[in-house]
Amino acid sequence: MSAVNSSSQRGKYPIQYAAVGVGAVFLVVGILGFIPGVTTGYDGMTFAGHESTAMLLGIFHISILHNIVHLIFGVAGLLLGRSLPGSRYYLVGGGIVYLVLWVYGLVVDLESGANFVPLNTADNWLHLFLGIGMIALGIVLWRMSAVDSAGRSRAAEDRPGGFANP
Repeated sequence: MSAVNSSSQRGKYPIQYAAVGVGAVFLVVGILGFIPGVTTGYDGMTFAGHESTAMLLGIFHISILHNIVHLIFGVAGLLLGRSLPGSRYYLVGGGIVYLVLWVYGLVVDLESGANFVPLNTADNWLHLFLGIGMIALGIVLWRMSAVDSAGRSRAAEDRPGGFANP
């Protein structure tokens, strides 16, 4: 039986815990975005766009769409964290998405209609660090999962995803 199918026998790998943990954080952030008090300017929250005056923790510009994206991203982490390849795709792929969002936040006029997410400078910095952090977790923990608990490399067919070089 391959490692992908036998993780329940050996326990979960650190990359899976990381994916589930990151997903749980996004889920909590998505929920908090809908709670008045935690979200300042709650009455000014719009579905999307820079016109929304709602700020999560008084720092991060949010909208209903932004909160829904966090909720979906959180659920994706919980589901994809159930498998080794899913965990890797979630962390690395999600990290890439956040780096693209960071670049988007740098080039878009924050007061224009193109800022539909909505974003502000605090969001941009957060997206940069999230992107780098998620990719780093995905790469480092994926490589760690290619070595068994005895410190020996597993055969290619037993490596996560069946790849010869994780």
